[in-house]
Amino acid sequence: ISILGSAFISVFFLKKTMRTADILGGTLTVTGTYLLVTFAPYVPQELTARQIQNYLVSWPFLVYSILEIIIFCILLYFYKRKAVKHIVVLLTMVALLASLTVIAVKAVSSMITLSVKGKMQLTYSIFYIMVVLLASSCAFQVKFLNQAMHLYEATAIVPINFMFFTTSAILSGVIFYQEFQSAALLSVFMFLFGCLLSFLGVFIIARNKKEEHLQIPFIDCGHIPGHKLTGKIQPDSHSSCYGTLDKEDDLVKSQS
Repeated sequence: ISILGSAFISVFFLKKTMRTADILGGTLTVTGTYLLVTFAPYVPQELTARQIQNYLVSWPFLVYSILEIIIFCILLYFYKRKAVKHIVVLLTMVALLASLTVIAVKAVSSMITLSVKGKMQLTYSIFYIMVVLLASSCAFQVKFLNQAMHLYEATAIVPINFMFFTTSAILSGVIFYQEFQSAALLSVFMFLFGCLLSFLGVFIIARNKKEEHLQIPFIDCGHIPGHKLTGKIQPDSHSSCYGTLDKEDDLVKSQS
């Protein structure tokens, strides 16, 4: 929705040109999203605090979390110690944190919903652990994503972050909540095919789209129309002026 909404705003409000790639990419994205929603496993369940605790100590999630921690620590080492700030490194760390966010969001929302219905879940320590995990993972996601936005164009960040984030969210749901455990093979295939179409559509929309930088009118210090700069650009130790025009040399000298 955010990607298609951005394309809509750019065309109808910013008067950008609608490209054939935008139409094709939008069509693929909508089709892929429809397949995702249609073939995603729908298993309504009320997740209690005890169920979440059992999921948290299950061996598939323990293996997944250990691998994720190792990969994240390696990337963080290169980011901090080696000053490697490649877009893939930054967005991979964002995606790894996003998987924890997805897990925590579903757990916290489920326990709050049950508590509102009368089945109190807020007395369990796992609720507060998930709240802390949710807040911390979101905060560090913003940190690394903000760093990526400062270093790279949004047109490069959007498709890569979309693919990494979606893949990470799917993996975390599959492993932690075992959402595809009883799904049919056709549903799994169509779900993955929908992911592929969505990724391809976003990539096509963002491909070769350069950001237009604002042209701020200004006058260069060394190219003032109709005048010749005779003084220094930077002030010397005995003067507070930044440069003089030839018609004002005498006045400036007397002031100095």
